Amino acid sequence: MAADAASSSPPATITCRAAVAWGPGQPLVMEEVEVAPPGTMEIRVKVVSTSVCRSDVSAWQSKAQPDLFPRIFGHEASGVVESVGEGVTEFQVGDHVLTVFIGECKSCKHCLSGKSNMCQKLGLERRGVMHSDQKTRFSVKGKPAYHYCAVSSFSEYTVVHSGCAVKVGPTVPMDRVCLLSCGVSAGLGAAWNVANVSEGSSVVIFGLGTVGLSVAQGAKLRGASKIIGVDTNPEKQEKGKAFGVTDFINPNELSEPVQQVIKRMTDGGADYSFECVGDTGVVSTALQSCSDGWGVTVTLGVPKAKPEVSAHYAFLLSGRTLKGSLFGGWRPKSDLPSLVDKYADKEIQVDGLVTHDIPFGDINRALELMLENKCLRCVIHMSQ
Repeated sequence: MAADAASSSPPATITCRAAVAWGPGQPLVMEEVEVAPPGTMEIRVKVVSTSVCRSDVSAWQSKAQPDLFPRIFGHEASGVVESVGEGVTEFQVGDHVLTVFIGECKSCKHCLSGKSNMCQKLGLERRGVMHSDQKTRFSVKGKPAYHYCAVSSFSEYTVVHSGCAVKVGPTVPMDRVCLLSCGVSAGLGAAWNVANVSEGSSVVIFGLGTVGLSVAQGAKLRGASKIIGVDTNPEKQEKGKAFGVTDFINPNELSEPVQQVIKRMTDGGADYSFECVGDTGVVSTALQSCSDGWGVTVTLGVPKAKPEVSAHYAFLLSGRTLKGSLFGGWRPKSDLPSLVDKYADKEIQVDGLVTHDIPFGDINRALELMLENKCLRCVIHMSQ
């Protein structure tokens, strides 16, 4: 009877460990934090695995929002539902889930359009709070600790809106499937949904990180005949081959602009080009590298500086198209389950993108590896 009463009682505040950033670029500090119960339409998740994405690092280093500290970063994660808030019917305690940095309410104009994944209720959260009440669910040393992308997975427990989580099967390896909650999905979707790469086409990818390699994988699976990878790290040449890259260019080894080399290799320009660096100057280069008449350039990277894109109007007047891509155009709840199935059926590669497995206590090492460009994805194991 006591066990039954306890199991039906409302969730209480949890105290757990979290890697807290106290200021821009400052090493994360392992702190005891309090995690509030889930509110209406929210779930509290015991994080099992989380990986470090380049956008986590960029936001951690940024001084643009100094008032959003202390802060708990992390968004690419898998976990187990620990408790559910009022109104939640989709999830039950014990469900395995992926967290996602944009949600899907299935009722707003964008969700109902079938043309967009830019949910008006659960879109990208930039103010460090929850979508529902604009408050934080974390506190540390008596202070509120801010969220990142309404996920904050660098914590043993976190609270997310139920619209920002996707249920996965209990047999899927959680320390690998977590990559589908951001980087891998973003790259595959850019190739499949946003650019719609066609069979026999030519593709050029600027930046062969996790996202760029996932673009290459998506282009290969679509039957692209030439996939050119552009990266200043020569070690990416071999890695790229495993994901479909047929040709490799290191701009540092060229005596002429890279777009001129690409035009020669593709008889006038690639059918599709992808900017996966997070540099608006590279966006212009990518646009110049694609073909007149029908060339499509897709930009995926989040710039660390100079957010404005500059391009000569003639490139657009000649029939080229510049498109943006957030999360590869996927609608999380509607589309992610099919990607998880493809991974489970070995139709897409994920495991090969994990270069390091690191215990939670060493999370600063993962940030260092990312800053030193010595990793693709570091998976953080919360239980170690």
